[in-house]
Amino acid sequence: MFNTCICFVRHGETNWNAERRMQGHIDIPLNTTGMGQAKRLANALTQTKHSFDAIYSSDLERALHTANVVANALSLAVQTTPQLRERNVGQLQGLLLSEAPVLLPEIWQSHIARELDHDLGGGESIRAFHQRMQGVLELLLRQHRGQSILAVSHGGSLDMIYRIVTQQALDAERVAVVPNTSLNWITHDGSVWSIQRWADTSHLSESALDDIEI
Repeated sequence: MFNTCICFVRHGETNWNAERRMQGHIDIPLNTTGMGQAKRLANALTQTKHSFDAIYSSDLERALHTANVVANALSLAVQTTPQLRERNVGQLQGLLLSEAPVLLPEIWQSHIARELDHDLGGGESIRAFHQRMQGVLELLLRQHRGQSILAVSHGGSLDMIYRIVTQQALDAERVAVVPNTSLNWITHDGSVWSIQRWADTSHLSESALDDIEI
């Protein structure tokens, strides 16, 4: 049985990332820095000569733009799916990290306490988010068993992938960092997933922002 390999990539930087404003499902484009990161990512993946069988992306613009830059360099077509979207953080979407605790103290407290069934005021609970990411991981494995694929997603989504693969508790404080355009490699040996390399930003010439929404 051949290993199945997935390289998960977080999208490039946006102005809201730089402002430390929570995005969730709000569709924010890459900024100039993010566009440059996507180009360096594409160049790095081209130079590695690693062969991908398919490229998937969240349908949000910041991820899809990143994926298209890579796909063009590798002569592949991007397949989009909303299953790879960031967590919908409800009423916290659009708020600065500094203002959320002041404007919505109860929701913010539930967020930082990682209450598993709280939907943050019309958003997505951690438990529902986990089920969604577990589902997309199973889908990619089923459709591409023994192959190597690239999937462009979001910081919170990749933190959840890390938790699933390492069996980290959903309510535990996060341990994974997920910088913009980082490469995060996992493999499935036919029985279990394992982390091969995480938060690789060696292709970038400057430090990248970590995710603020998780």
